[in-house]
Amino acid sequence: MKLMKSVTYLFILFFSLWITTGFTETVEERKMANAIEVLNDLNLIPENAIPPTLLQNAYGIAIIPSLIKVGFLAGGRYGKGILMVRTTSNRWSNPSFVYIAGASFGYQIGAQSTDIVLVFKSKKSVDSIASGKITLGADVSVAAGPVGRQASAGTDIMMKAEIYSYSRSRGFFAGFSLEGAVLNIDKGSNVNFYKKPYVTAIEIFESKDLEAPVSASKLKQCLIRYTRQQQ
Repeated sequence: MKLMKSVTYLFILFFSLWITTGFTETVEERKMANAIEVLNDLNLIPENAIPPTLLQNAYGIAIIPSLIKVGFLAGGRYGKGILMVRTTSNRWSNPSFVYIAGASFGYQIGAQSTDIVLVFKSKKSVDSIASGKITLGADVSVAAGPVGRQASAGTDIMMKAEIYSYSRSRGFFAGFSLEGAVLNIDKGSNVNFYKKPYVTAIEIFESKDLEAPVSASKLKQCLIRYTRQQQ
């Protein structure tokens, strides 16, 4: 009888610990972990990686895990992710949460879940979103980015697009395009993540006193490691 009580007690204790650890992760922390996964996967195959020159000279990078796009002739897309920029000391900033949304037109049938990576080539393009929303293809130019370690700096990288986009699809879709989509700061997620009311994207990018959760540091280290591997 005592043995049964002990086993029951241990089971309840184990189950309680499992419940506690399983549900302490917030939506924002899960999104941060997904962003790390996307970044790691993009570097698995060098032939499909972001060219070293492009990433080394980038002012910012946005990672949108699992952007959902569905449609039949006309469609819509929506996804949440993170944005990090280079500071004045050339280090990666703390991440700000962002979301992308928009409608699309033209011949398109199906549904698609796509991991999106946006590489910002200019400070202007990141400053624009930090202080408000931007429409891709209108406020800033966007183009599909070149891939592979051997991508020449004399080709697409030197073109005038301010943002280059990369994607990893897990479904079927015809007619994929980011033009017309709106990219904006996710203020609510920033407040939840940093536990600070009214925190702004500019404060997140520039403040040295802002306390960031451990998952933010993990993402920064991942991006630093990835950048060094490309050098």
